[in-house]
Order: sequence, then C-alpha cells, then structure tokens
Amino acid sequence: MDFVLCQCLGYLLTGFFVESILLEETDVSVSTYAAACALCHAWRTERYILLGAQNPINMTGYIVGALVPIVFTLLLRSSKKVKKRGVPVDVGGEPGYTIRNSRFPSPVETSWEGISTLAELFEQACKQHADKPLLGTRKLILREVEVTEDGRSFEKVHLGDYEWLTYGKTFETVCDFASGLVQLGHKREERVAIFADTREEWFIALQACFRLNVTVVTIYASLGEEALCHSLNETEVTTVICGNKELKKLVNISGQLDTVTRVICMDDEFPSSANSRWTISSFADVKSVGRASPVDADLPLSADVAVIMYTSGSTGLPKASILLTLLKYIKFVQGVMMTHGNVLATVSAVMTIVPGLGSKDVYLAYLPLAHILELAAENLIPAVGGIIGYGTPLTLTDTSNKIKRGTKGDATVLSPTVMAAVPAILDRVHDGVRRKVDAKGGLAKKLFDLAYSRRLSAINGSWFGAWGLEKFLWDFLVFKKVRAVLGGRIRFLLSGGAPLSADTQRFINICLGAPIGQGYGLTETCAGATFSEVDDTSIGRVGSPLPCSFVKLVDWPEGGYLISDSPMPRGEIVVGGPSVTLGYFKNEEKTKEVYKKVDERGMRWFYTGDVGQFHADGCLEIIDRKKDIVKLQHGEYVSLGKVEAALSISPYVDNIMLHADPFHSYCVALVVASQHAVEDWASKQGVAFTDFAELCEKEETIKEVLSSLVQIGKKARLEKFEIPAKIKLLSTPWTPESGLVTAALKIKREAIRKAFSEDLAKLYT
Repeated sequence: MDFVLCQCLGYLLTGFFVESILLEETDVSVSTYAAACALCHAWRTERYILLGAQNPINMTGYIVGALVPIVFTLLLRSSKKVKKRGVPVDVGGEPGYTIRNSRFPSPVETSWEGISTLAELFEQACKQHADKPLLGTRKLILREVEVTEDGRSFEKVHLGDYEWLTYGKTFETVCDFASGLVQLGHKREERVAIFADTREEWFIALQACFRLNVTVVTIYASLGEEALCHSLNETEVTTVICGNKELKKLVNISGQLDTVTRVICMDDEFPSSANSRWTISSFADVKSVGRASPVDADLPLSADVAVIMYTSGSTGLPKASILLTLLKYIKFVQGVMMTHGNVLATVSAVMTIVPGLGSKDVYLAYLPLAHILELAAENLIPAVGGIIGYGTPLTLTDTSNKIKRGTKGDATVLSPTVMAAVPAILDRVHDGVRRKVDAKGGLAKKLFDLAYSRRLSAINGSWFGAWGLEKFLWDFLVFKKVRAVLGGRIRFLLSGGAPLSADTQRFINICLGAPIGQGYGLTETCAGATFSEVDDTSIGRVGSPLPCSFVKLVDWPEGGYLISDSPMPRGEIVVGGPSVTLGYFKNEEKTKEVYKKVDERGMRWFYTGDVGQFHADGCLEIIDRKKDIVKLQHGEYVSLGKVEAALSISPYVDNIMLHADPFHSYCVALVVASQHAVEDWASKQGVAFTDFAELCEKEETIKEVLSSLVQIGKKARLEKFEIPAKIKLLSTPWTPESGLVTAALKIKREAIRKAFSEDLAKLYT
C-alpha cells in the first residue's frame, strides 16, 4: 500500500513539474527529456520496489518519490535554452545593431505564390470560398432616443442578427461597384477618398478601387473640418465615398473643396440637393449602374500606390490667426503613400504569426478602416477564408453606450474568435470587469481575486500556480462570465497602436484565456515592425521583428543611447523591408528627413523616432521617444510618453498628459479623472459633492489623485523631477470628436496644450 502511495506521489509530482515546463513552451534537450521519461517508466516496474517502498516502516520510498521528480525537474530547467525569436543579421545602410525574425532569413514579400497585389489576393480568396459567408452586418430593428433624469439625451439601438454576403456575392458586388465608378466618369488617374466609419460598404469600395488601380485616400470619420479639407485638396480627390453623417461635414466645407465633383453616399437616405457642384449618388445606385454596364478590371502592379493614408496624429493647426488664410498650404497631417506590395508584405507576415489562422475564424471588425492595423486585418481574413462581422465601439458589448438595455451587443451575437484592439479598448474592458467585481463585493469578489491570483501565479512561472484541472475549474466557475463579454470564443487578440500596460495584458490573458499578440509598427511601415509570438508571455515588450521587417538600432548620442550599451544594445529604432512605404505625399522635405534612400543592398529604411533596446532573445522593448523629450531648467531630460505610460495605471486616471516647460524645474499634468474610481473614493471618505465636475475641483480630491501618481511613479522608479508636482483634474473625457485624441485614442499633445493653455499656465504659478 505504501508503495502505491509513493508511486502516486511520484507520478503526481513528475506530471506536475513536467507540465509546468511544457506549458512554458521552452526548449528542453532530448536526452534530458528522455531521462525523465525513463524514470517515469521505471516507476511502473516492480523492480522499483527495491528502492525501499515495499517496507511499511521505511520512508525511503516517500523521499525518493518526492525528491527524484524535483531533481529531474531542476535538470530539465537547467538544460533550458533561451528561445531565439530574433537573430542578428548583416545589413547595409547606417551602422547599427540589426535583428531579423529567426524563422525567415530574408524579408517576406508574399505568402501566396503568384500573388503580388491586394486585388489579386482578394479575387483568389473569393474564387476559393465562393459559397462561404464573408461580410456580415447586423439588421437595425429599432432606433430611439432615451432622455435621462438630468435632461441629457442618448441614441439607443436595437440590432438583430447578422445578415451575410458570401465571398461570391461580395466579389460580384465589388465588380459592379467598380464598373459603376467608371460609368459615373471616374478616371484611373483620379483619386477616391473613403470618408466613413468602418462598415461593409467601406470594404467593398476599397476592393472596387483596387480592381481599377485607383488610389484610395483614407480619412478618419472623426477628422475635423480643417484637416478634412486639407486632405481632400492636397490629394486632388474627385470622388468621395461617405456616409450620411460624413456628407453633412462635406457640405459645411463645400466652398473650400477644389476638386471634388462626385459624392457617393453609403446610406440610401441623403439630401440629394446638398450641393449643386456635386453629382450625388447612392451606393446602391452605383452598383446598379455598374451591373447594367460592366467594365473589365484594370489590375494594379505591386509597385502601384494602393492607399494614401492620412496619419491619425497631428502637429496641430496654425496657432496664429493671421496664418489661417494659408491653411491649405500647412502640412498639419501627413499622407503616407502605401503600395500594394507594402500592405501585402505586412498581411503575409502577420499570417505567419497568428497560430492556426484559417477558414474557421470569425473576425469582429470595429476599428477604423482608415487605420493601417484594421485595413491589414480585413485584407488578411478573406485571404485565409475567414469571416468578417462588422460592429462599432459603441455597440460592441451588451452594456455598450448605444445598445438598448436588454438587447445584445455585437460580440455576443457574432462570437468572434479573433479581434484586433487598441490598448484603450482593452483598458476599458479591464476597468469595466473590475468595476463589476468590486461592486458585487463579498464572496463573489473574494472568489474572483483568488482565481485571478492563482492564474497570475501560474502565468508568472510559479510551479504552484493554477494549472491543469484547477485552471479548468477557475475558467468554468469564474472566468467564463468574463469571456462571455466578447462572445466567449476569443482565441487570439492583436493589440497595436500604442503600448499596452502590463496589468491589462495579464488581465486579458487570464480573464479571456487568450494570448495577446502585441505589435509595434507605424503607418509609415504599414504596421510592420515587430510582433510578439503566441508563446511569449513576457510583458513590457513588443516581440521580435515581423518576417517582413529588419529592425535596426542606431546610436543616439544626444539622448545617451548607444548600441554598445550593456547589458542590452539601445538606440533609435529603424525599420527596413518591403513593408516600408514610399514616403509622404507632396512632402519631399519630410520624407527625406525620416526615410533614407534605398541602401547598397536594395533596402529602404524608416527612422521611427522611437528608442528601443533588444533583449537576448531578439525581442524589442520600447523605452523612450526622441520627440517627447523635454529638457528642464536645470538640465534634466524628461520623456513625456514614458512617464505618461507609467502613471496611466493609476485607478484614478482615465487619461493623462504630462507637460514640461524648459523654463521650470518641474513637470505638471492634465489628468482626466476616472469617474467611477474617484466617486467611489469620495463616498468612502465622506466627501460631499453635487456632480463630478465639482468633485474634481475639490482640493482633497486633487491631493488624493496626486498622491496616487507619486506612489506609482516611485514604484516605476521615476526620478523626482519626472513625477508631476502639480495636476489639473478634468471631469470631461477626451474623445476623437473633441479633437483631443486621435481615432486610435492617442493623445494629440499640441491640441490639448492649446485647449488647456490657461490651466497649464496656472499650474506654474
């Protein structure tokens, strides 16, 4: 009997420790692994009884059964090799330290034989999966306005199930719309602008233009009138495809538009007499015209410009009113020229990174298609036979702002398996779940916290965290409800556009049970640069180079970053490869500043302005930004972005902008307060207030938030001069509509400085 107990203990410990090693996805030498297997086999033989377990009084069997698995586990761990995700490579151009993806010796240009453009890729997919659903949109059942007790009104919608277009029908619609464009008089050398929220008509219009080799100008639906006017005039757009909401913006600036002659409205209802200078047609009418008079495709080449994408960032409008008359000549947004080959390289590279991406995957599309992250994703999904269901940020979940109470959000109805997200969206999921858990309190909160800590311990590499059966039980009992928020089937999340906090990354890993592929890239590199692999559970890094990219660090002596630094090489991040775009439209000066000419080996390089360091396994970590560095009065340098990223994890912070004045020795900050967290603190402290705006003005509230920032800053090992000495607490969120953040929810530093110039000045008095 004792021997049986000893044997079971040995099996249990061996299985437990070996499982922990295997779950870490690390390399183990074959000989060591074979030795462990041999030991397990030995325990199954009667000869093992000779070790002493056959004697009821002898404890040797227990000791052996407990210690031998531990010894072999230690041997296994000591024999582990660091998995090389990126390896050094010899390249041309400026000297530096360059890493490539370990699996691909040269940059990937296409993953499909004979395919060199996005138009060819889409046509091939439609022919291969003709009868399968591709694009889905939810049917609108009811739209109504709800009025709150304080008199504010909010639009609510009740949406039904998804209605689907097959690959075959989608391709037919694309061909019809392309023919309709030609029949309306649009010529190949003219440009089309798509100015709308993400929807299936956006995707169809994009593919139709690709079939005609017509360059598409992508414009965020939230873009202000001045930037919109600049974008359309600079690119000399003749045809604008938009929604009814965006058409109203166009009407407001119609007198300032130089070249627009045709407008196609995606909605059936629109003001037909909006502007006598334009020919206004409905999307449906253009399709009908094209179906009646089909036109042959005029397919592009790989080097042809597919998209001119206006970046979501902005350097701000001219400050002096005297310059407003020169507005159309001011380059306050940059149009990035992307070829078919550029985008195809990124699409091809991402396909090799996402595990098992294929025809069973369902993708929820809700990010702006004017952003390269979403545009690349929606070109990739059809290429592998997947399904795209459209949604919006305001209807994403059952509790989203625009969803009528008691009805279902997009994720619940669609049950996606793959999603792309920006950190701000994931932060909201994190905060929303935590609020619900904290509000329930009691046993439910204790159970959640216990389950979370047990899984966190396992993910952090502990042998005694929740693995195997315990993990399954916590998933079933606790995290199943959290996963239902996004439909319950998410198996992979792609995060990009900004750094993702360690807390949110771990939270998503545990609660959604899905890995997050955190990417780093820019519009100028078609989002291609680095991407974390599915088995990389580290935090604070952005992965190894994508198969389409070489990533180089070059010395930046002024900032104190050198590739000779120890223990890791550091420097400005430079990206090379087929995903690097041509440059900025009609801005040769800016192009020459950040793009370098093709080097002696035929590679084009883009200088990002970001500062990074490479880890031993070839993964990149972003540590600074050249443009965000400000020199204080006493000579100290402050990296605004780095400090903001560190302080943003405070529960009181919804958004934050650090401000440093070279004529002062300290920093200040504008903090958009998290209403739930601040009001919860106030109620616990007995602080009386009539509304949230009043609460944010109270001295004790400001003191509490500032204290939180100081504590977090110290934990993040920030210098004293980097932590804001004074703050202004704001009650109104920063939204793309306000012009203070981009559509990707990055702060617009110059716009915020201008809007709160008086508040910033007061903080320095």
